[in-house]
Amino acid sequence: MADSRAFPGSLCTSLRRSSAGTIRRIRLENFMCHSNVQIEFGEWVNFITGQNGSGKSAILTALCVAFGCRAKGTQRASTLKDFIKTGCSYSIVYVEIKNEGEDAFKPEIFGDTIIVERRISESTSSTVLKDHQGRKVSSRKDDLREIVEHFNIDVENPCVIMSQDKSREFLHSGNDKDKFKFFYKATLLQQVNDLLKTISEHLKSANALVHELEESIKPMQRELDELQGKIKNMEHVEEISQRVQQLKKKLAWSWVYDVDKQLEEQRAKIGKLKDRIPACQAKIDQQLSAVEELREQISKKKAQIACMMEKTSEVRRMKDELRQTLSLATKEKLELEEEYGRKGNQIHKMMKHVRFLEQQIQDIHEQHAKYTQAEESEIEEKLKGLQYEVDAANSSLGSLKEEESALLESVNKGSSEISRIADEIEDIERKRREIENSIRELNQHQTNKVTAFGGDRVINLLRAIERHQERFKKPPIGPIGAHLTLVNGDTWASAVENAIGRLLNAFIVSNHKDALVLRGCAREANYSHLQIVIYDFARPRLDIRPNMLPQTNHPTTLSVLQTENHIVFNVLVDMGDAERQVLVRDYENGKAVAFEKRIPNLKEVYTLDGYKMFSRGSVQTTLPPNKKQRSGRLCSSFDDQIKDLQRDASNVKEEAQQRRRRKRDAEESLQGLQEYLQSVKRRRLNAERILLSKKLALKDVKNAYAAEASASPASNVDELHQEISKVHEEVQEKKMLLETLQVRMNEAEVKANELKVSFENLCESAKGEIDAFDKAENDLIKLEQALLDEEAKKTHYEGLMNNRVVSLIKEAEAHYQELEKNRVESCRKASIICPESEIEALGGCDGSTPEQLSAQLTRLNQRLQHESQRYSESIDDLRMLYEEKECKISKKQKTYKAFREKLDACEKALNLRWKKFLRNASLLKRQLTWQFNGHLGKKGISGQINVDFDGKTLSVEVKMPQDASSSSVRDTRGLSGGERSFSTLCFALALHEMTEAPFRAMDEFDVFMDAVSRKISLDTLVDFAVAQGSQWIFITPHDISMVKQGERVRKQQMAAPRS
Repeated sequence: MADSRAFPGSLCTSLRRSSAGTIRRIRLENFMCHSNVQIEFGEWVNFITGQNGSGKSAILTALCVAFGCRAKGTQRASTLKDFIKTGCSYSIVYVEIKNEGEDAFKPEIFGDTIIVERRISESTSSTVLKDHQGRKVSSRKDDLREIVEHFNIDVENPCVIMSQDKSREFLHSGNDKDKFKFFYKATLLQQVNDLLKTISEHLKSANALVHELEESIKPMQRELDELQGKIKNMEHVEEISQRVQQLKKKLAWSWVYDVDKQLEEQRAKIGKLKDRIPACQAKIDQQLSAVEELREQISKKKAQIACMMEKTSEVRRMKDELRQTLSLATKEKLELEEEYGRKGNQIHKMMKHVRFLEQQIQDIHEQHAKYTQAEESEIEEKLKGLQYEVDAANSSLGSLKEEESALLESVNKGSSEISRIADEIEDIERKRREIENSIRELNQHQTNKVTAFGGDRVINLLRAIERHQERFKKPPIGPIGAHLTLVNGDTWASAVENAIGRLLNAFIVSNHKDALVLRGCAREANYSHLQIVIYDFARPRLDIRPNMLPQTNHPTTLSVLQTENHIVFNVLVDMGDAERQVLVRDYENGKAVAFEKRIPNLKEVYTLDGYKMFSRGSVQTTLPPNKKQRSGRLCSSFDDQIKDLQRDASNVKEEAQQRRRRKRDAEESLQGLQEYLQSVKRRRLNAERILLSKKLALKDVKNAYAAEASASPASNVDELHQEISKVHEEVQEKKMLLETLQVRMNEAEVKANELKVSFENLCESAKGEIDAFDKAENDLIKLEQALLDEEAKKTHYEGLMNNRVVSLIKEAEAHYQELEKNRVESCRKASIICPESEIEALGGCDGSTPEQLSAQLTRLNQRLQHESQRYSESIDDLRMLYEEKECKISKKQKTYKAFREKLDACEKALNLRWKKFLRNASLLKRQLTWQFNGHLGKKGISGQINVDFDGKTLSVEVKMPQDASSSSVRDTRGLSGGERSFSTLCFALALHEMTEAPFRAMDEFDVFMDAVSRKISLDTLVDFAVAQGSQWIFITPHDISMVKQGERVRKQQMAAPRS
């Protein structure tokens, strides 16, 4: 804002005078059209005239180039070398600047004159600063910029140098936006606005950088958290070791307690078996009641389904009725429209008949005289024939209307049938697309097995892992399913998929850092929700002992799988419990294994048909098959699945073709019905026209006969007049009827729209009822399945009671004796390890089984070994490292906080600058208006300048002395040429008075003025220039002889251009 140097007019007076910064002389060599020219300038007003092409404007261009302006900024060339005169290899601009007075720039170095020499060649350009003796002082652009800023020489400011283009753009333009640009640039508001915007952009970039720095601390904070976790884990190593010793002692005595528990269970079992017969009978009775209850529920559910079917059929019936009503409403609307047209035609025919009757009145006398008795007899015969034709036409019209109504009903039914078939085709097509997608996926899996465990996403992920493999400590392993094969065929493929399917897509990494890198690769491959397992790769293949497996003849998930990678094997055991998952063929065997036999080490049972069974304490759970579960991904071949799907696709395609044939036949039938309906309509309309014509003919004959039978021509004429009046009355009634029909047509259209909305709402509500009906059917299927299960249980208990009670009692007693022997032996071995009292002091075994304690001991030993190998550093080193990292993070946080505070302070300062900028812009606007009125007042004119900073427009309005009676201010476009030129000149002088510069130049400012306007403008400019005090250079091609002579006015004539 300091460079604007805006001053009120009172300060810019002739008392201010300093010659520092004014141009003493300029010399051009090979510049544009000049070979060698030198011009001396006076300290006050300088006029340079000459013909067009004499090189006047080249002087201002040379001044701009000398003071550092770019070639494009002059609007005369695109590069500096374009200023070199044609045929020459270089160009020189030589400018002498006065450097006298208290505003002199470094007078001790340059003296009283500063010489700026700008040399331009084909390839380079250079600027040399010299002192008053012509000695070189500097060639740096920064020194030239310092001189320009010191003297406030802004050659790009139109108030300093106004070139031809800027003169035309401003002085002779009526565009308000051009005036605003001139004002904005002349007052340097444009420069300050651009500077503030640049600062705002820099602050945004700095904010983004500080935010990035703040985000960079988060990984270090996570590392600090991981280090703290390591320290805590190492503190627990000793605790783990003590727990291992305690678990060994508990495990020894847990075998004794487990035998005691088995003895107690066996005693209870023997007692239970002895009471088995009444218990079995009670169970049988219970199952009978359950069966009866389920049968009653099934009956109720069937009744509910029947009711829902009736309701659904009622909804369908309502839907058909609405559709029929909608069709009838549409038909009624069409019939009303046809009736409206017919009534209009009848009115037209009646008016035609009126004209016919009026014509008859003129000829009535002649017609009456010509008819004889024989002709009257002929008319009566004709009347009878016409009446018979009218009756026949009436009968034909009635039959055609009935046929049209029946056809319209058939067309509506056909349309409904086509819509229903189209819905069925859409459902079948959706099913076909799903089957084809499954076939494509299986074909892709057959080509590349890896795609079965993630599709194309896993291929992209593997490529990303390969690109970033150097970032991993150890390469990830996965997907897990790609490392597994089934043993002995694909029999158990679906059951294995149900058991460990969630792990098949997973990847295995060795540490948390690799997991983060893998997660980044997944984002790069657009693979969301990737399952990552962190596992120790150094751990050897686990040894699964037989006593840790379920004691059953059925296979486990682990036993039907084969893998060469021991890490995958360990993950299946530790993460998936694959060794404790038993696979069976059907539901009954699964229920027996999961619930009836208390098999140790059993976790879950999976069947080939998708059931999952497990028990937790006394709670037995059976999960039904998952319909969306993928199956067969581990199969060695997908051919059978593809063939089944292709067969299903073929059946669906055939079904779709059948539906399309039905739809095509229905559409052809409907088209035939519609064509026949149109034919019937045409015949009905034709019959109506024939009937109307017959009635009119009959009426005409009757009227003619009545007219002939009249006593005199005068009475016939009166009757015809009466008939005309009657017809006019009928026409009025028909018109009123037309208005009624128009109202009925509007009502019919509203009714049709309402019925259409009701039909759509009914269709939407029917969807929910149909879904409820499907749910009820599914519930009925479940109840029937439950009935079958209960009946099977009843049969089972009957078999127990009849066949197995005695043998089970003997087996239980033998097992009890064997357990007593095992108890004595286990107690002897446990006493060697530690006395029982020590176990009691430790709180006993907490109800844990030996298998559970053994598994806990194994996990603790592995954890102890893993933790001991994992952390090679001492806990003191880790604590020291933790303190160092914490201190480092704290320092960075403080530094970034200081950055943020400084940025906030800068933003506050920028907002303050914006406010000051807006305030100064407002002040400059008011100052411009004051100066403008001051100059206009010298001619008795007043004016106003309106500046719109939002719309970027500036309008000048003046009020001439002859408009004193008017309160309105006229726009400059309404002024004469002289008045507009003078007002524009006053606006320019007001801007000049608001800016400070050692010299000013204007080129062709009067090129579009007439002689009177030029005289007034030149006198005003000279007076202002002399009073203002700075050096002025005016360039014009016109005669300036009218400019008054004076010691402060200097005129120079440029040589005429060579022809």
